[in-house]
Amino acid sequence: MNPIASLLLLFLSFNALANTVGFTQFQLEDDPHRPLNVTLWYPTIDTSPAALVADNIAFQGTPVVKNAIVNQAQHPVVLLSHGYRGSWRNLNWLANDLVKKGYIVAAPDHPGTTTFDLSPHQAEQWWQRPRDLTRVLDFLLGDERWNRVIDANIISAVGHSLGGWSVAQLVGAKFDRDTFQKQCLLFPNPRTCGLATELGLQSSQMAEPTSSDFSDDRFKHVVILDLGLARSFSTASLNTINTPVLILAAGIDIGDLPQALESGYLAEHIPLLNRRYKVFEQATHFSFMQMCKPGAIVLLEDEMPGDGVVCLDGKGEDRQNLHGLIYEDIMRFLNL
Repeated sequence: MNPIASLLLLFLSFNALANTVGFTQFQLEDDPHRPLNVTLWYPTIDTSPAALVADNIAFQGTPVVKNAIVNQAQHPVVLLSHGYRGSWRNLNWLANDLVKKGYIVAAPDHPGTTTFDLSPHQAEQWWQRPRDLTRVLDFLLGDERWNRVIDANIISAVGHSLGGWSVAQLVGAKFDRDTFQKQCLLFPNPRTCGLATELGLQSSQMAEPTSSDFSDDRFKHVVILDLGLARSFSTASLNTINTPVLILAAGIDIGDLPQALESGYLAEHIPLLNRRYKVFEQATHFSFMQMCKPGAIVLLEDEMPGDGVVCLDGKGEDRQNLHGLIYEDIMRFLNL
Protein backbone atom coordinates (compact mmCIF):
# COMPACT_ATOMS: atom_id res chain seq x y z
CA MET A 1 0.00 0.00 0.00
CA ASN A 2 1.43 3.40 -0.93
CA PRO A 3 2.02 6.06 1.78
CA ILE A 4 -0.91 8.27 0.68
CA ALA A 5 -3.33 5.35 0.82
CA SER A 6 -1.99 4.40 4.26
CA LEU A 7 -2.52 7.91 5.57
CA LEU A 8 -6.03 8.01 4.12
CA LEU A 9 -6.87 4.69 5.78
CA LEU A 10 -5.49 5.95 9.09
CA PHE A 11 -7.55 9.15 8.76
CA LEU A 12 -10.76 7.27 7.98
CA SER A 13 -10.13 4.79 10.81
CA PHE A 14 -9.56 7.60 13.31
CA ASN A 15 -12.73 9.39 12.31
CA ALA A 16 -14.74 6.21 12.58
CA LEU A 17 -13.39 5.68 16.07
CA ALA A 18 -13.87 9.34 16.96
CA ASN A 19 -17.60 8.92 16.41
CA THR A 20 -17.91 6.46 19.29
CA VAL A 21 -20.05 7.71 22.19
CA GLY A 22 -18.68 7.46 25.71
CA PHE A 23 -21.14 7.38 28.59
CA THR A 24 -21.03 7.76 32.35
CA GLN A 25 -23.35 8.66 35.21
CA PHE A 26 -22.70 10.12 38.64
CA GLN A 27 -24.35 12.01 41.47
CA LEU A 28 -23.53 15.65 42.08
CA GLU A 29 -23.56 16.36 45.82
CA ASP A 30 -22.49 19.99 46.10
CA ASP A 31 -25.94 20.74 47.58
CA PRO A 32 -26.84 18.07 50.18
CA HIS A 33 -30.49 19.16 50.05
CA ARG A 34 -30.70 18.56 46.30
CA PRO A 35 -28.31 15.88 45.01
CA LEU A 36 -28.39 15.60 41.23
CA ASN A 37 -28.16 12.44 39.16
CA VAL A 38 -26.18 13.44 36.08
CA THR A 39 -25.73 11.61 32.77
CA LEU A 40 -22.76 12.45 30.58
CA TRP A 41 -22.13 11.56 26.93
CA TYR A 42 -18.77 12.36 25.30
CA PRO A 43 -16.53 11.53 22.33
CA THR A 44 -14.16 8.61 22.76
CA ILE A 45 -11.89 6.40 20.67
CA ASP A 46 -12.38 3.54 23.10
CA THR A 47 -13.05 0.36 21.12
CA SER A 48 -14.59 -1.59 24.01
CA PRO A 49 -17.90 -3.35 23.25
CA ALA A 50 -20.89 -1.03 23.15
CA ALA A 51 -23.96 -1.39 25.34
CA LEU A 52 -27.47 -0.06 24.83
CA VAL A 53 -28.69 2.63 27.21
CA ALA A 54 -32.21 4.07 27.57
CA ASP A 55 -33.56 0.94 25.90
CA ASN A 56 -36.66 -0.94 27.08
CA ILE A 57 -39.66 -2.77 25.67
CA ALA A 58 -41.27 0.51 24.53
CA PHE A 59 -38.41 2.83 23.63
CA GLN A 60 -35.29 2.50 21.50
CA GLY A 61 -31.94 3.00 23.17
CA THR A 62 -28.59 3.99 21.70
CA PRO A 63 -25.19 2.24 21.72
CA VAL A 64 -22.50 3.69 23.99
CA VAL A 65 -19.21 2.67 25.57
CA LYS A 66 -19.66 2.96 29.32
CA ASN A 67 -16.98 4.72 31.37
CA ALA A 68 -14.78 5.15 28.32
CA ILE A 69 -11.80 7.50 28.15
CA VAL A 70 -12.71 10.93 26.77
CA ASN A 71 -10.97 12.16 23.62
CA GLN A 72 -8.16 14.55 24.54
CA ALA A 73 -9.31 17.56 22.55
CA GLN A 74 -11.32 20.71 23.16
CA HIS A 75 -15.03 19.97 22.91
CA PRO A 76 -18.05 22.30 22.98
CA VAL A 77 -20.63 21.49 25.64
CA VAL A 78 -24.42 21.13 25.55
CA LEU A 79 -26.58 20.76 28.66
CA LEU A 80 -29.96 19.05 28.30
CA SER A 81 -33.06 19.68 30.41
CA HIS A 82 -35.89 17.13 30.33
CA GLY A 83 -39.61 17.86 30.50
CA TYR A 84 -42.13 17.47 33.30
CA ARG A 85 -41.78 13.99 34.83
CA GLY A 86 -39.24 13.04 32.16
CA SER A 87 -35.59 12.05 32.40
CA TRP A 88 -32.25 12.06 30.59
CA ARG A 89 -33.57 9.21 28.42
CA ASN A 90 -35.98 11.49 26.55
CA LEU A 91 -33.25 13.34 24.63
CA ASN A 92 -30.74 10.51 24.62
CA TRP A 93 -31.08 10.30 20.80
CA LEU A 94 -30.03 13.95 20.46
CA ALA A 95 -27.14 13.56 22.90
CA ASN A 96 -25.72 10.70 20.84
CA ASP A 97 -25.97 12.65 17.60
CA LEU A 98 -24.27 15.68 19.16
CA VAL A 99 -21.41 13.59 20.53
CA LYS A 100 -20.76 12.20 17.06
CA LYS A 101 -20.09 15.79 16.03
CA GLY A 102 -17.62 16.29 18.87
CA TYR A 103 -19.82 17.67 21.66
CA ILE A 104 -19.78 16.76 25.33
CA VAL A 105 -23.40 16.53 26.53
CA ALA A 106 -24.63 16.53 30.13
CA ALA A 107 -28.14 16.06 31.52
CA PRO A 108 -29.32 16.26 35.14
CA ASP A 109 -32.51 14.57 36.28
CA HIS A 110 -34.35 17.45 37.96
CA PRO A 111 -35.51 16.30 41.44
CA GLY A 112 -39.26 16.48 41.97
CA THR A 113 -40.12 16.59 38.28
CA THR A 114 -38.28 13.52 37.00
CA THR A 115 -39.56 10.00 36.37
CA PHE A 116 -37.96 8.43 39.42
CA ASP A 117 -38.22 11.37 41.84
CA LEU A 118 -41.63 13.03 42.16
CA SER A 119 -41.03 14.59 45.58
CA PRO A 120 -43.63 17.37 46.04
CA HIS A 121 -41.18 19.37 48.18
CA GLN A 122 -38.62 19.38 45.39
CA ALA A 123 -41.15 19.92 42.60
CA GLU A 124 -42.51 23.13 44.12
CA GLN A 125 -39.04 24.72 44.10
CA TRP A 126 -39.46 25.96 40.53
CA TRP A 127 -36.29 28.06 40.69
CA GLN A 128 -34.09 25.01 41.20
CA ARG A 129 -34.40 23.76 37.62
CA PRO A 130 -32.25 26.47 35.97
CA ARG A 131 -29.92 26.30 38.97
CA ASP A 132 -29.49 22.56 38.39
CA LEU A 133 -28.05 23.32 34.95
CA THR A 134 -25.72 25.96 36.30
CA ARG A 135 -24.54 23.54 38.99
CA VAL A 136 -23.71 20.86 36.43
CA LEU A 137 -21.77 23.37 34.34
CA ASP A 138 -19.91 24.57 37.45
CA PHE A 139 -18.90 20.98 38.15
CA LEU A 140 -17.70 20.28 34.60
CA LEU A 141 -15.62 23.46 34.47
CA GLY A 142 -14.18 22.85 37.93
CA ASP A 143 -13.36 19.16 37.59
CA GLU A 144 -9.86 18.32 36.33
CA ARG A 145 -11.00 15.36 34.24
CA TRP A 146 -13.47 17.46 32.25
CA ASN A 147 -12.29 21.07 32.26
CA ARG A 148 -9.18 20.25 30.25
CA VAL A 149 -11.27 18.83 27.37
CA ILE A 150 -13.99 21.52 27.38
CA ASP A 151 -14.05 24.62 25.23
CA ALA A 152 -15.52 27.03 27.78
CA ASN A 153 -16.33 29.52 25.02
CA ILE A 154 -18.85 27.23 23.31
CA ILE A 155 -21.51 26.25 25.85
CA SER A 156 -25.17 25.76 24.97
CA ALA A 157 -28.37 24.39 26.49
CA VAL A 158 -31.31 22.48 25.01
CA GLY A 159 -34.61 21.93 26.83
CA HIS A 160 -37.84 20.15 25.97
CA SER A 161 -41.24 21.10 27.41
CA LEU A 162 -40.66 22.20 31.02
CA GLY A 163 -36.98 21.88 30.16
CA GLY A 164 -37.46 24.57 27.53
CA TRP A 165 -38.97 26.79 30.22
CA SER A 166 -35.91 26.06 32.36
CA VAL A 167 -33.23 26.82 29.76
CA ALA A 168 -35.00 30.04 28.74
CA GLN A 169 -34.23 31.33 32.23
CA LEU A 170 -30.51 30.81 31.60
CA VAL A 171 -30.58 33.59 29.02
CA GLY A 172 -32.71 36.06 30.96
CA ALA A 173 -36.37 35.00 30.78
CA LYS A 174 -37.85 35.76 34.21
CA PHE A 175 -40.81 34.11 35.88
CA ASP A 176 -43.35 36.70 36.98
CA ARG A 177 -46.21 35.52 39.17
CA ASP A 178 -48.51 38.42 38.29
CA THR A 179 -48.01 37.81 34.58
CA PHE A 180 -48.66 34.11 35.03
CA GLN A 181 -51.89 34.63 36.96
CA LYS A 182 -53.20 37.20 34.49
CA GLN A 183 -52.41 34.94 31.55
CA CYS A 184 -54.16 32.02 33.24
CA LEU A 185 -57.29 34.14 33.54
CA LEU A 186 -57.09 34.99 29.84
CA PHE A 187 -56.12 31.47 28.74
CA PRO A 188 -57.13 29.00 31.49
CA ASN A 189 -55.03 26.13 30.18
CA PRO A 190 -55.34 23.05 32.45
CA ARG A 191 -52.02 21.65 31.24
CA THR A 192 -49.94 24.65 32.29
CA CYS A 193 -52.06 26.64 34.73
CA GLY A 194 -53.03 23.35 36.37
CA LEU A 195 -49.41 22.86 37.46
CA ALA A 196 -49.34 26.13 39.42
CA THR A 197 -49.62 24.57 42.87
CA GLU A 198 -47.43 21.54 42.17
CA LEU A 199 -44.58 23.69 40.81
CA GLY A 200 -44.90 26.40 43.43
CA LEU A 201 -46.08 29.02 40.94
CA GLN A 202 -49.35 29.92 42.69
CA SER A 203 -47.90 31.79 45.66
CA SER A 204 -44.47 32.74 46.97
CA GLN A 205 -42.63 30.42 49.35
CA MET A 206 -40.30 31.03 52.26
CA ALA A 207 -37.29 29.58 50.40
CA GLU A 208 -38.07 31.36 47.13
CA PRO A 209 -35.27 33.71 45.99
CA THR A 210 -36.03 37.41 45.99
CA SER A 211 -34.81 37.63 42.40
CA SER A 212 -36.11 35.58 39.48
CA ASP A 213 -32.98 36.25 37.44
CA PHE A 214 -31.17 32.95 36.82
CA SER A 215 -29.30 34.06 33.74
CA ASP A 216 -25.83 32.60 33.17
CA ASP A 217 -23.78 34.38 30.53
CA ARG A 218 -21.62 31.30 29.97
CA PHE A 219 -24.43 29.90 27.82
CA LYS A 220 -23.95 31.21 24.28
CA HIS A 221 -26.90 29.46 22.58
CA VAL A 222 -30.19 28.08 23.85
CA VAL A 223 -32.57 25.72 22.03
CA ILE A 224 -36.18 25.47 23.22
CA LEU A 225 -38.23 22.47 22.09
CA ASP A 226 -42.00 22.97 22.34
CA LEU A 227 -42.01 24.48 25.80
CA GLY A 228 -44.89 24.99 28.20
CA LEU A 229 -45.43 27.80 30.76
CA ALA A 230 -44.05 30.41 28.37
CA ARG A 231 -46.76 32.83 29.43
CA SER A 232 -45.35 32.91 32.94
CA PHE A 233 -42.40 35.01 31.72
CA SER A 234 -42.56 38.78 31.91
CA THR A 235 -42.55 40.39 28.48
CA ALA A 236 -40.00 42.91 29.75
CA SER A 237 -37.49 40.14 30.46
CA LEU A 238 -38.09 38.51 27.08
CA ASN A 239 -37.63 41.87 25.35
CA THR A 240 -34.09 42.14 26.71
CA ILE A 241 -32.77 38.67 25.79
CA ASN A 242 -29.61 39.15 23.72
CA THR A 243 -28.40 35.54 23.54
CA PRO A 244 -29.29 33.60 20.36
CA VAL A 245 -32.38 31.43 20.94
CA LEU A 246 -33.77 28.73 18.65
CA ILE A 247 -37.45 27.92 19.21
CA LEU A 248 -38.73 24.70 17.63
CA ALA A 249 -42.44 24.03 18.07
CA ALA A 250 -44.87 21.19 17.40
CA GLY A 251 -47.64 22.04 14.95
CA ILE A 252 -50.07 19.37 16.22
CA ASP A 253 -51.50 20.12 19.66
CA ILE A 254 -52.40 16.91 21.48
CA GLY A 255 -52.07 18.05 25.07
CA ASP A 256 -53.33 21.60 25.59
CA LEU A 257 -49.99 23.11 24.62
CA PRO A 258 -50.91 25.14 21.53
CA GLN A 259 -47.65 26.37 20.06
CA ALA A 260 -49.11 29.76 19.16
CA LEU A 261 -49.73 30.47 22.86
CA GLU A 262 -46.46 28.93 24.09
CA SER A 263 -43.56 28.93 21.62
CA GLY A 264 -45.29 31.73 19.75
CA TYR A 265 -45.37 33.87 22.89
CA LEU A 266 -41.58 33.63 23.15
CA ALA A 267 -41.12 34.36 19.45
CA GLU A 268 -43.36 37.40 19.74
CA HIS A 269 -41.42 39.00 22.59
CA ILE A 270 -37.79 37.94 22.14
CA PRO A 271 -36.06 40.43 19.82
CA LEU A 272 -36.17 39.25 16.21
CA LEU A 273 -32.41 39.53 15.76
CA ASN A 274 -31.81 37.15 18.67
CA ARG A 275 -34.24 34.35 17.92
CA ARG A 276 -35.15 31.84 15.25
CA TYR A 277 -38.57 30.25 15.23
CA LYS A 278 -39.80 27.19 13.36
CA VAL A 279 -42.93 25.07 13.58
CA PHE A 280 -42.77 21.40 12.61
CA GLU A 281 -46.30 21.04 11.27
CA GLN A 282 -46.34 17.22 11.53
CA ALA A 283 -44.76 17.03 14.98
CA THR A 284 -46.56 16.56 18.29
CA HIS A 285 -45.22 17.58 21.66
CA PHE A 286 -43.68 14.14 22.14
CA SER A 287 -42.06 13.93 18.70
CA PHE A 288 -38.97 15.51 20.26
CA MET A 289 -38.56 12.48 22.56
CA GLN A 290 -36.88 9.14 21.88
CA MET A 291 -38.01 6.66 19.23
CA CYS A 292 -40.81 4.25 20.11
CA LYS A 293 -40.58 0.56 19.23
CA PRO A 294 -43.26 -1.25 17.22
CA GLY A 295 -46.18 -2.09 19.50
CA ALA A 296 -45.18 0.54 22.07
CA ILE A 297 -48.53 2.32 21.97
CA VAL A 298 -50.41 -0.84 23.00
CA LEU A 299 -47.89 -1.58 25.77
CA LEU A 300 -48.10 1.95 27.16
CA GLU A 301 -51.90 2.03 26.99
CA ASP A 302 -52.10 -1.28 28.86
CA GLU A 303 -49.89 0.09 31.61
CA MET A 304 -51.56 3.50 31.84
CA PRO A 305 -54.48 4.49 29.59
CA GLY A 306 -53.62 7.65 27.70
CA ASP A 307 -49.83 7.21 27.81
CA GLY A 308 -49.73 5.87 24.26
CA VAL A 309 -49.91 9.48 23.09
CA VAL A 310 -46.15 9.83 23.64
CA CYS A 311 -45.57 7.66 20.55
CA LEU A 312 -47.90 9.57 18.25
CA ASP A 313 -46.66 11.86 15.48
CA GLY A 314 -48.51 13.48 12.60
CA LYS A 315 -50.42 11.15 10.30
CA GLY A 316 -48.00 9.51 7.90
CA GLU A 317 -44.98 11.14 9.57
CA ASP A 318 -41.95 9.20 10.74
CA ARG A 319 -40.32 10.22 14.03
CA GLN A 320 -36.88 9.23 12.80
CA ASN A 321 -37.30 11.63 9.90
CA LEU A 322 -38.45 14.37 12.27
CA HIS A 323 -35.42 13.75 14.48
CA GLY A 324 -33.16 14.17 11.47
CA LEU A 325 -34.74 17.52 10.61
CA ILE A 326 -34.68 18.71 14.23
CA TYR A 327 -31.03 17.72 14.57
CA GLU A 328 -30.07 19.54 11.36
CA ASP A 329 -31.76 22.74 12.58
CA ILE A 330 -30.05 22.51 15.96
CA MET A 331 -26.61 21.88 14.46
CA ARG A 332 -27.02 24.76 12.01
CA PHE A 333 -27.99 27.04 14.88
CA LEU A 334 -25.18 25.95 17.22
CA ASN A 335 -22.62 26.56 14.49
CA LEU A 336 -23.67 30.18 13.92
